[in-house]
Amino acid sequence: MSPGSGLVTVFLCGDVMLGRGVDQILPHPGAPALRERGVRDARTYVELAEAVNGRVPRAVAFSWPWGDALALLDELAPDIRVVNLETSITHGGRFAPGKGVHYRMNPANLPCLTAARPDACVLANNHVMDFGQRGLEDTLEALAGAGLRAVGAGRDEAEAWSPAVVSLPGGGRVVIHAFGTPTSGIPVSWAASGRWPGVGFVPELSDAAADRVLDRVQQHGGGLIVVSIHWGSNWGYRVFPEQVRFARRLVDGGVDVVYGHSSHHPRPIEVYRDKLILYGCGDFIDDYEGISGHEGYRADLRLGYFASIERGTGSVAGLRMAALQARRLRLCHASRYDAAWLHTVLDRISQVFGARIDLGPDGMLVLRCTGADRF
Repeated sequence: MSPGSGLVTVFLCGDVMLGRGVDQILPHPGAPALRERGVRDARTYVELAEAVNGRVPRAVAFSWPWGDALALLDELAPDIRVVNLETSITHGGRFAPGKGVHYRMNPANLPCLTAARPDACVLANNHVMDFGQRGLEDTLEALAGAGLRAVGAGRDEAEAWSPAVVSLPGGGRVVIHAFGTPTSGIPVSWAASGRWPGVGFVPELSDAAADRVLDRVQQHGGGLIVVSIHWGSNWGYRVFPEQVRFARRLVDGGVDVVYGHSSHHPRPIEVYRDKLILYGCGDFIDDYEGISGHEGYRADLRLGYFASIERGTGSVAGLRMAALQARRLRLCHASRYDAAWLHTVLDRISQVFGARIDLGPDGMLVLRCTGADRF
């Protein structure tokens, strides 16, 4: 974006999970022990990926999991990059009790995250405390040491609810707020409090809860406001009425972009009062390749969202989505056939919100038009 441009381009993506199998192929794999019902060694997830798509090299370059996404980011050059980091970065801590899946990455593998140059890492999710308070504190320390902004979790409630503020070339700023809900699997006990580390946590999607979030947003002043929400189930395209009401109330209160995630595949897109609502961005990087079940959702296909937002109004001026596919624990460009499959699904499920999606000649999915409030 040139300094005089009226648009800000924001890159958003779904869950970035650099632990477990992904951590095992990086230059400094951490301890592989797991406590899952059927899997006790993180290297098993590498073997599952190999069973479907061929050998995965070990001690790969830190950039390997991002694959073709890095060149795409350089080519499209968004003004800011925001990811949902769904991994604890720690050597220590204890396995959080009562959870079936735990994610952590060896801090020595942090260059894998910095390879994408994120401007903000959202931590308000259901894996950041998989290794307890120690794991969260180590994660915050690792990110700070790498010069990365964390948002959505902290050593106390004030820090957990503090936004990440990114200055823009040519003036202005983007202010990113983040929180999660119990519907995504975040335990109530993970909520940050006055003296207790944890995540920004909203227990219910009520009007009153939305107003409390808006009160926090307004305390931190103006700019382009992005609110990240970790919410909803892992599978299915349905967006529940309480999610719609909540997202729209945030927009009514001054939020410019609602950035939802938690589902393993993309969910509908809405433009409400000219503001962008992404109900679910799907996964971006993970080690789910080769895991059976739910094949009809094509969770191997991923989207990177490039939203163009008007500086003065916060209105969405355009949205392009890059179709990618996970193969050998690495993102690669999706085939034209797979991009078309994603286009068909996303267009169909977004129509109820008046949004239509086109498939461009370059294979990018494009938000074509928005219209009536049909929900």
